[in-house]
Amino acid sequence: MKKAKATNYNPQKLLGKVAVVTGASKGIGAAIAKALAAEGAAVVVNYSSSKVEGEKVAKEITAKGGKAIAVQANLSKKADIDELFDKSKKAFGRVDVLVNNAGIYEFAPLDKITEENFHKQFNLNVLGTLLASQAAAKQFQNGGTIINLSSVVSTLAVPEGAVYSGTKGAVDAITRSLAAELGSRKIRVNAIRPGMVETEGLHSAGITESDMRKQVEAGTPLGRIGQPRDIASAAVFLASNESSWITGETFLVSGGYR
Repeated sequence: MKKAKATNYNPQKLLGKVAVVTGASKGIGAAIAKALAAEGAAVVVNYSSSKVEGEKVAKEITAKGGKAIAVQANLSKKADIDELFDKSKKAFGRVDVLVNNAGIYEFAPLDKITEENFHKQFNLNVLGTLLASQAAAKQFQNGGTIINLSSVVSTLAVPEGAVYSGTKGAVDAITRSLAAELGSRKIRVNAIRPGMVETEGLHSAGITESDMRKQVEAGTPLGRIGQPRDIASAAVFLASNESSWITGETFLVSGGYR
């Protein structure tokens, strides 16, 4: 008798599901992709420019017995989004879950805001979220789940963050609107609003050792900033049937920081 292939995964909540995670080559997106795969989902790991990192995440999933492919797409371009979902369908037949994680942040005082700065953030954070949701909804067969990544700054006033906060406020509004529009098709739409999370981007910006981090931690009831796995756990919940009667909500995942 042929010995069964060893696996580190014990599929449960998302067995048989197909998930597309945008911006999944590192940080929160990578953690979400791995967490969905650990619960049995086949995962499309989207990346924009980090091919090595995107393929690394997919290989880590398949090495543990999961299913994953890495697909390049710039989520601010409709043609790229259409190709992303075409490749997803070709690989796995359909899509059941979309995680709109791809995003960018740039902070600038009012007198330094430019049209380029504005459109760069809104085209990816807002238009990309809408167009990816549009593409996913076309492939959803018997309902589906859309999870948008917002931010605590969608409601928290942050100096020099007018444009970025504006994009995340828009994501919150889009979440509620799409939930109302798509509910009759059994498509649920929710958002996660992370607080400060320790990622590669945070390290490269020097924030992990800054007074800002200390200030946030001092104002956080649980006494620490988040880890990508904290957000990934919330995403698994929202992707699963455990949240089957939840839609149009924005979940603050911040250790209590407000």
